[in-house]
Amino acid sequence: MLSRIWAPWRAQYIQEGAPDGASDGCFLCRGLAEDRDRENYLVFRGPHSVVVLNRYPYNNGHLLVAPRVHRGTLRELEGAELVEPIQVLRRMTLILDRLLRPQGYNIGLNQGKAAGAGLPGHLHWHIVPRWDGDTNFMPVLGNTKVIVESLNEFYDRLLEECGREPEPMA
Repeated sequence: MLSRIWAPWRAQYIQEGAPDGASDGCFLCRGLAEDRDRENYLVFRGPHSVVVLNRYPYNNGHLLVAPRVHRGTLRELEGAELVEPIQVLRRMTLILDRLLRPQGYNIGLNQGKAAGAGLPGHLHWHIVPRWDGDTNFMPVLGNTKVIVESLNEFYDRLLEECGREPEPMA
């Protein structure tokens, strides 16, 4: 029996291609400059950092954490511009723990185009929640990734959690 996977948000990626950040400018800076956080999936604005849902997620809950300043290398960041994104990474994993109960995370920074940075001019860390067995035959044989919750639904849940007081660190 053939199963169908509904993932309508992928249509934009197929029709327009992945955003490269070059032709349209920096999507992070554009999102920060606009007053359309929901449309840009911008879920958190700190004094020195921002959190955005990845429009083309690898897994449910795939987030981007970036400094607010447009910098392409870690050596260009100092003080709070360097420290706050790491603190926000920690806070977001605590929130994702409550929301999604992942069994692990891939957290990474691709610095430079040669390292795989899709937006080489603006540093950003990826937070990808992981579960045992989340890599199955679909991406291997079908070149398809199953995402079980729409970006809009997850945005609403994450936004609500971001407004809560963080739990104290043990």
